Amino acid sequence: MGIYEELQARGLIAQVTNEEEIRNLINSGGAKFYIGFDPTADSLHVGHFMALCLMKRLQMAGNQPVVLIGGGTGYVGDPSGRSDMRSMMTPETIQHNCDCFKKQMERFIEFGPDKALMVNNADWLLKLNYIELLRDVGACFSVNNMLRAECYKQRMEKGLSFLEFNYMIMQSYDFYHLHKTYGCNMQFGGDDQWSNMLFGADLIRRKLGEDAYAMTITLLMNSEGKKMGKTASGAVWLDPEKTSPFDFYQYWRNVGDADVLKCIRMLTFLPLEEIDAMDKWEGSELNRAKEILAFELTRMVHGEDEARKAEEAAKALFGGGANKENVPTTALSVQDLSDGAIGMLDLLVKTGLAPSKGEARRLIQQGGITLDEEKVSDPTAKVAAAQLSGEGIMLRKGKKVFHRVTL
Repeated sequence: MGIYEELQARGLIAQVTNEEEIRNLINSGGAKFYIGFDPTADSLHVGHFMALCLMKRLQMAGNQPVVLIGGGTGYVGDPSGRSDMRSMMTPETIQHNCDCFKKQMERFIEFGPDKALMVNNADWLLKLNYIELLRDVGACFSVNNMLRAECYKQRMEKGLSFLEFNYMIMQSYDFYHLHKTYGCNMQFGGDDQWSNMLFGADLIRRKLGEDAYAMTITLLMNSEGKKMGKTASGAVWLDPEKTSPFDFYQYWRNVGDADVLKCIRMLTFLPLEEIDAMDKWEGSELNRAKEILAFELTRMVHGEDEARKAEEAAKALFGGGANKENVPTTALSVQDLSDGAIGMLDLLVKTGLAPSKGEARRLIQQGGITLDEEKVSDPTAKVAAAQLSGEGIMLRKGKKVFHRVTL
């Protein structure tokens, strides 16, 4: 099968503007496509992961990715999927986040001459003259049509700022600029971006004519894998300093039974024949599928060695008797102790299991903390130096977050 048919079989395509044309373009290696990433943090998270995997698959099939870093749109903030306005970032923060994104993306995408391009829309958006933009581009947009877009509807009740209202124009201009400057003929995005992407193709038609418009194609990614790859807080990061390889492994190891094969299809590079054979797996076999998913994704993000360590640590915690040294660990010093002990609230903050003593107290009162498999019920409890010596203690938050503490 061609790469387009494989993307379909893996459940990665939700909607396209011209299926026959996009199939021929992708299967022949003729797509020069872009996906945008706004630098809203100093690390990519698992919500970006499916887009990176999709870019990698298409590059392996001979197509050319254009990675668009939103250094310019980051000044505005995407209102899609949000109930309130994003925090305003300083130019220094935006640039720092862009640099972090680039470093992480190089693990997935091969950049260089005749390979993938990385561009930053700050290079053209920040140079635009406001009046010229209004006359040249603003005249191409119908406010009535814009207000019908899903990305704005959910914000209308609480209030949509004029700043955010311009985001669609900025994103549309990106496709216009990339098409005109680099010959980019395709854009990919999730379902929350569909309206923005269609407006971008329409801007090309209005500015460059029907022939140019005929060369632009929009593909809507199936966002189910993206949704499965997000916690309520959205805090599963690709940066090992923010989410350890072990915690990353455990996140995927604990996906629901109904989601595991969907994730394997969408996010791993295992052959479809091998995945199809897993369709018949039930009961304990599904746990094996989760281990495969967790190992493959951890290997892709953090490398083979870290994936092995995470696997070993998981076995240590769940009955395999392997080495516990690879579990996320905080090593305390005697200076962290007072009278030979440390309070439980201080300990939870020190390990990062709670952001504050108030949150630590709440976790304990709600029964969310165990120490060496014993429920902690007293927020004033202390842990003595003798308990921390040797292999130390094992803290658990909820059912899935483990942390070892030594002295």
